[in-house]
Amino acid sequence: MATVELRNVRKQFGTHEVIHGIDLLIQDREFIAFVGPSGCGKSTLLRMIAGLEQVTEGEVLIDGSPAQDVPPAKRGLAMVFQSYALYPHMTVAENMSFSLRLSGTPKAEREQKVRTVARILEMEPLLERRPSQLSGGQLQRVAIGRAMVRQPKAFLLDEPLSNLDAALQGQMRLELARLHRELNTTMIYVTHDQLEAMTMADRIVVLNQGNVEQLGSPLELYQHPATFFVAGFIGAPKMNFLDAEVKTVDAQHLTLMLTSGTSITVPAPLQKLNANEKIKLGIRAEHLALEPEGELRGEIEALEHLGPRAYLHTRLADGTRLVAQTDGDTQARPGDHVAFRARSEATHLFNSSGRALTRSDPQAEPC
Repeated sequence: MATVELRNVRKQFGTHEVIHGIDLLIQDREFIAFVGPSGCGKSTLLRMIAGLEQVTEGEVLIDGSPAQDVPPAKRGLAMVFQSYALYPHMTVAENMSFSLRLSGTPKAEREQKVRTVARILEMEPLLERRPSQLSGGQLQRVAIGRAMVRQPKAFLLDEPLSNLDAALQGQMRLELARLHRELNTTMIYVTHDQLEAMTMADRIVVLNQGNVEQLGSPLELYQHPATFFVAGFIGAPKMNFLDAEVKTVDAQHLTLMLTSGTSITVPAPLQKLNANEKIKLGIRAEHLALEPEGELRGEIEALEHLGPRAYLHTRLADGTRLVAQTDGDTQARPGDHVAFRARSEATHLFNSSGRALTRSDPQAEPC
């Protein structure tokens, strides 16, 4: 078990800085996910923790001890990569025990550890097979098992499910969550897929261009995004954004004029706003309701049926696109003209610099 701490960690490739002074404490036994778009620095950050990339500036501490000058093999961490990287001529058991053999672990002890891990991963019938005889999900289990037999202080996983099809990804998400509970160890997981992060992690680090945009639980990030970027990245479908101008402000309410010419009243934020100030209004799909007298009017361009729910992709009069969630048995069809009413207490406001404006009344926060 291990804590991992980053103190003002920076990384440069030549003159280009890709990690801009990150401070982060990962608690013992925590499942934490690094999430963000391609090129945001999440894999680089993981590789610096593993020792596969050198830290340009700052400190990496494992269980409180500086580790940036400790070789990867001595850090007590195990890494699972996107590529399975299994030896094709070896059996599953031989692949899983290979690192133990290199370290001089006695054969009986190697075999016992492999059997224990195979039982946890439900792979005992596969131990004598070779990689070519396995499915994608089974290959990924072997790669995870190879890391488990080392009994590391922490697991580092770099997009391990990206090579699997959608059904297997769903299955492996459940497997990894189960493994974390059973092993009760620290896991640091890198993914570009916010669904993976939301369903497995205790906390999520949202990265953008080498900076931490926000750190929090999945529910925190969904309900209270700190920035415009986080609001647009976390959640599927992504949050709707409307350009707005402040018309009137009082202690309780804010009246906004949208670019379509429609006005909408929402609870006032704690931060002071001035008349004519430009802001962004954010509304999630599930906080829009089909109502004949709704303030947001447009034409349905596309309809997504997903069983118990459906998503209406609508273009408003000013050209803004809006996605609204409704019941799966909706009678709405592409080409229909519809109106939506927003749950005003569930809206989000962002200033011109992209920071979220918080509500003065906690009861008015999105839920």
